[in-house]
Amino acid sequence: MTEIIHSVFRDALFIKYGLLGLFFNGVFSSFIPIPTELTVSALLLGGIDPFEIFLTLTVGSIIGGYIAYYLGYNGRLLKKLRKTPEKKYEQKGISIMSRYGWSTVIFLSPWIPIVGDIVSIVAGTKRYNIVKYTIFMTTGKTVKAIAIVFFGVHFIRWLVHVFH
Repeated sequence: MTEIIHSVFRDALFIKYGLLGLFFNGVFSSFIPIPTELTVSALLLGGIDPFEIFLTLTVGSIIGGYIAYYLGYNGRLLKKLRKTPEKKYEQKGISIMSRYGWSTVIFLSPWIPIVGDIVSIVAGTKRYNIVKYTIFMTTGKTVKAIAIVFFGVHFIRWLVHVFH
């Protein structure tokens, strides 16, 4: 069983490139639903310092959040890339933002699958205040990175304990 876990963690795309792979995983996961948890777990299992993982994931995720905002802000670029969100997800995102408030949704968006990935794009499209966006997006992504690394460390300890 341990060999299977090691082979999965070694062969995943972002894991092969270590912290650089995690950085790009964090960037892309801000506007494409690519989970970072597997990469974080693999790097922790590989002995990478949890603080380095946290910093790399946080910086990559925040940069990705700004890229997603810019993609929405510059609608022409978004159409050129053909990455416009599906209407049903865009409407769902706007509905949630209207109901609970932009600040709350932007803070919680890193935790919301699929809809959360387009929140930053919709915020850019709607020209949400960049200062408020920065505060809530960076706080939300930082809290999520702390949780992923914290629970990842404990998950890896449990995994090692179970299989040894």
